[in-house]
Amino acid sequence: MIRLATGRRALFGAMLGVALLALVPLRAVLGWVGLGDLGLTAREATGSLWAGRLVEARFGAVALGDLDARLAFWPLLLGRARLELDGEGERPLSGAVTVSRHQIGLDDATASLVTGQLFAPLPVTVLDLEDATVHFRDGVCEKAEGRVRATLAGEAGGVALPQMLSGPARCEAGALVLPLASQAGTEQATLRIQGDGRYRAEFALRSPDPASVARLQAAGFIGGANGYALGVEGRF
Repeated sequence: MIRLATGRRALFGAMLGVALLALVPLRAVLGWVGLGDLGLTAREATGSLWAGRLVEARFGAVALGDLDARLAFWPLLLGRARLELDGEGERPLSGAVTVSRHQIGLDDATASLVTGQLFAPLPVTVLDLEDATVHFRDGVCEKAEGRVRATLAGEAGGVALPQMLSGPARCEAGALVLPLASQAGTEQATLRIQGDGRYRAEFALRSPDPASVARLQAAGFIGGANGYALGVEGRF
């Protein structure tokens, strides 16, 4: 016969605590860890913290679609809340958001994010993440890796654009920086994101056709060391 060192009341209390924790709704967890304040919202959050679902989830102005969401248990013992996300579709979002007292991070994220008018009038319409990991500690970027691709639409000042720009994520001067370039290197887009969600995006064309200069200037492009550039600022 095996005797448990733990008293029956203590054991019952622990089992009851686990059972009650399993019933905590996902919507309560989002509030507890402050993900709503960070920009992650949903029209509806259903299920429990271990097996929930976010309906029409968004990060700021970017639509994420419907996501399965679950809180990982082991990081809680280290004082971190790790929300694992999985979406649907041809290229669904997958990855995790980790939040602690001093840190917020995105881990192993793969997604195709339709940016809509977020960067208008810049021609960037979609950002594709490939195994992207980004960590901010006390608002300062301390880790960034993975690859990002930007899909361009239409033209800029009458100048035809390549379909895709790409580049690696990195930390620079405390910000997350995405330096993206075309295969030829004549078109570039740089996205700089601060820990509080502020961003600056700049799109530049190098050595445009002289006949296109007037049209680029009319569209707001300014000549400089990188050719003709147009920048916008905002917040996610």
